[in-house]
Amino acid sequence: MVDKSMYSSYIEKMTKTISVLSDELGTLRAGRANPAILNKLTIDYYGVQTPITQVGSVSVPEARTIVFQAWDAGVLKEVEKAIQKSDIGINPNNDGKVIRLTFPPLTEDRRRELTKTVRKYGEESKIAIRSIRRDAIESFKNQKKDGKLTEDDLKDAEKELQNITDKKVAEIDKLVAEKEKEIMEI
Repeated sequence: MVDKSMYSSYIEKMTKTISVLSDELGTLRAGRANPAILNKLTIDYYGVQTPITQVGSVSVPEARTIVFQAWDAGVLKEVEKAIQKSDIGINPNNDGKVIRLTFPPLTEDRRRELTKTVRKYGEESKIAIRSIRRDAIESFKNQKKDGKLTEDDLKDAEKELQNITDKKVAEIDKLVAEKEKEIMEI
């Protein structure tokens, strides 16, 4: 008999893969202001690399504008430099109190480029899921060699693992489709 707990670590790894994909998709700019694009940016704050989201507040007052307000006005220049160095592609507007990021509408070419990037991220996640499945099957085959699983148990485990994999791949497809729809919206 196949113990359901032997799938739990593989399901957890697959879920983490999808979570990472979701985070990556959140950092892609899709015409609308999304504060998640600032999540990966860091500054040198008193000698420590600190995420800029930890030195101020981020708000979205309008659909195409992000406002960053630092708790310590002295870090505004550092935050501005970090945004300029990043691959966000937006020039920050620093008025001495807050930094405004205004997102221009995306061009058709840029939208197509972004959808290709989204699909690439999705495909990389599917490859990671399949790799996890392969590792699990290898582990199950080793358990069969050790006499812990029978031939029927191995077949059942492989079938169950394939069902789990199919569900996770479907989740990835859904995330990718939603992000593509968001990007292509005008």
